Amino acid sequence: MNYNDALNIYTAIKDTSLLKLKSDLIKSAVRYSRLRVEWRLIDLEGRKNLNQERTFAHNAFIDSCNILSSEMAKVGENNKWRVLLGNERETIGDFACFLNCILGIEAR
Repeated sequence: MNYNDALNIYTAIKDTSLLKLKSDLIKSAVRYSRLRVEWRLIDLEGRKNLNQERTFAHNAFIDSCNILSSEMAKVGENNKWRVLLGNERETIGDFACFLNCILGIEAR
């Protein structure tokens, strides 16, 4: 996953009519990426304590991606972004971090 791949996936998601599901996906991406950075910055003991919460947040983000994709297909919207995202946990987590970055830059 690189910035351009993430931007292409985000662009495909951005125009969905499923605003609540898109919002859920974005919120779960931001939550997971925050925990991922926090995990990186703390000591080994802190990582052990945070690991389960981080895993739960990662799973929630993956679920949000799957739900939005599935519902987009049901309403006839293009959900090919989900295939581009793939199924590797690390790549999906990277997308969450890139999405947080993209949103932060858009907010200026």
